Amino acid sequence: MEASSTSLKRLKFGKLKVVRRRLLQRYEHQPFISCLAGFYSCRWKRYQRRRTEPGKCCCKTRECVFFPLLVGAFCFSLVFLYMWGEAKNDYNNFDWYNYGNLGFWFLWSLVLLIVAAILFMYITLLLVLAMCLLAEGQQLYLHWSHKIGTFLVLGFSITALFILSVLWGDQWKTVRLSFQITAPYLHIGAITIMVLLSWPVALHAIRADKKVVQVIIVGPYLAILLFLFLIPLGMYSPCIREMGTLGPKPALIGHRGAPMLAPENTEMSFQKTIEHGGDGLETDVTISYDGVPFLMHDSTLRRTTNIKEVYPNDTAQNAALFSWDALEELNAGTWFLKDKPFSCMGSLSRADQNQAMNQSIYKLSNFLRLADSQNKLVIFDLYRPPEKHPYRNSWINRTLEVILSESGIRPHLVLWLENDMRSFVQSVAPGFQQTVGSKAPVEDLLMDNIVKLNLAYTEMSSEDIRKYAEANITTNLYVVNEPWLFSLAWCSGAHSVTTNAVHTLKNLSQPLFLMTPQQYNIMWILTDLTSVLLISLIFALHWWRERSFSCCAHDGGPMLESGTYNKFRTELSDMPAVLA
Repeated sequence: MEASSTSLKRLKFGKLKVVRRRLLQRYEHQPFISCLAGFYSCRWKRYQRRRTEPGKCCCKTRECVFFPLLVGAFCFSLVFLYMWGEAKNDYNNFDWYNYGNLGFWFLWSLVLLIVAAILFMYITLLLVLAMCLLAEGQQLYLHWSHKIGTFLVLGFSITALFILSVLWGDQWKTVRLSFQITAPYLHIGAITIMVLLSWPVALHAIRADKKVVQVIIVGPYLAILLFLFLIPLGMYSPCIREMGTLGPKPALIGHRGAPMLAPENTEMSFQKTIEHGGDGLETDVTISYDGVPFLMHDSTLRRTTNIKEVYPNDTAQNAALFSWDALEELNAGTWFLKDKPFSCMGSLSRADQNQAMNQSIYKLSNFLRLADSQNKLVIFDLYRPPEKHPYRNSWINRTLEVILSESGIRPHLVLWLENDMRSFVQSVAPGFQQTVGSKAPVEDLLMDNIVKLNLAYTEMSSEDIRKYAEANITTNLYVVNEPWLFSLAWCSGAHSVTTNAVHTLKNLSQPLFLMTPQQYNIMWILTDLTSVLLISLIFALHWWRERSFSCCAHDGGPMLESGTYNKFRTELSDMPAVLA
């Protein structure tokens, strides 16, 4: 008898649940919330969702534990995407590093950027859906597939940041430099996010039934907001300066010529630099086995020639161990059309393609004659030959012989960078502009007759540049390709930059993001005042709505949910019996 009674109750309860579901689906269509919950939780039906009761937590304990992981995945993916996006200036170095380890050329940098962007957009979408559900007073439940995706994003971002920090730690210096340009705009973006977050924060804070809960919700929010309001007080950017204080535009020195337009270190590459108005030419010098200085950056010929076809058994041999006759047999241009070493390369004309395909290895003497004929400065890294090379101990003498006797270049056009035997070089070629590749006290530089510093852009400091300039020592920064980085170098007072993108930077008439302190103060104050007004209005709106709903409930009026009237009370206790 008891068993039949229990079965009857279960039957009644099951039918009540069916009725409840049908009523919810029929009379409470909420397409916006259905889409939010569907994409976030895969709960498309109304009866599958639960509202957050006033004063209660927005999700169950397990979801409360997982939500910080979602926020953490967003933060780490954002940091990685920003870091890698700002590293675009050095993508070619990253791809060259991978080429040295893998043995084939591929644009790994671009692939990594695309993956980072996709993962960031995915995790951002999940976080936006969560914020919207909280703003609608819905309980959070992240579907298991999205939880797996969140762990993947978090793991990928942390691993990528760790590996890049170990292998390429200087990129964090690039990130710090980028803040000098982007900080004013990142500040506006952060304030905008805080304004959007004020909606769910206000909703749950005002609905909380305990003061302690309200403080826990609102306290951190207001602390972060106050920090963002005041952070511009400690912000510095050399591009925020008074009118008339900006120095002249830095001179442009083509890094291995114009390697985005032609094969690097070839005659065509240097001609392209000259055509686009470059002020100087940079290259790398190696000495052949029979004493002919030629232009080659890598220690082997594998990347920038067709040595695999001509000398397949010697691909790993040092470039300096080949005779000049053997080097002349190689093509130095076809690889450029095949590998496309830069992701931002434009398409070449048919004439340029034909010219690139017929490039050969360039002799130092011909390079110097070209620079002299166009009145261009030259700077080069001089590589010492390997052991057992005939010119192992006379490499500098042989290079000087070519510069002074064979090329005929005017000495003042040569920026001499090599530090070995500097005193001897000064004695035989006093007209060279002595250049050093590291910072040193001004007194030491003047004692060595140094007139120019050649520094990596990560060592950029407007204070140091100004200090050296007062002693008539100019500063060249390398390798600067991106307009934002060139703008920063310009605002910092650099006198010249070595770049792969002469054709792009030549068109900049003024630094990007240049503004006066007055303009920035107006932007800062207007942003803060507008955000305070909007946040205050949002909190006031939620306070008024909750007060109105509370009054309606006490007056015996119809219950409200999300600001709309329920057409039916859908709790099981309010349903009529469906069985006799």
